[in-house]
Amino acid sequence: MAIDQEKIAYHIRGILEALGEDPNREGLLETPERVARMYAEVFEGISYSNKEIADMFEKTFTETKAVGKGSAVTVRDITVYSYCEHHMALMYDMHVNVSYLPNGKVIGLSKIARICDMAAKRLQLQERLGQDIAEIMKIATSSDDIGVVITASHSCMTARGIKNFPAKTTTTTFCGKYENDTFLQSLVMD
Repeated sequence: MAIDQEKIAYHIRGILEALGEDPNREGLLETPERVARMYAEVFEGISYSNKEIADMFEKTFTETKAVGKGSAVTVRDITVYSYCEHHMALMYDMHVNVSYLPNGKVIGLSKIARICDMAAKRLQLQERLGQDIAEIMKIATSSDDIGVVITASHSCMTARGIKNFPAKTTTTTFCGKYENDTFLQSLVMD
């Protein structure tokens, strides 16, 4: 499903009017179209299922002796951002750690970061984002052993409501051997 930028621009114009702004004033003249283009970019992941994202970034390599069965691959501090589905507020300063046990093949390291980025480009809950990344990684790597830890600030807590700026949220998703193995869990924990 393509993102309807024309419809977004129309509704942004209505929001500006509902806020008491004049969408025809100089500073706002092109704002509806700019917001529509931005939304098309930051919500690109909405257009794809987890399987389709896995297919996009499934480039794998046969395991080498250096990365054999039982050897974990971990990428830490992948920076992404997302928007919470409750307030459409920015989730920022978001760091994702992903670890997996290869099962006959390894995925290109940049593909892990790309998977995280595309999964985040949806209206999300941080908890679901971790689950989505784990599911995509399972499909892309053919491994059931995945760990995902995400730490982020949520502007729905920092810029409004309680306004608790230092608050950060950490979520964990452990699948397969990561569920009960504290050593494997430690590879992805901050």
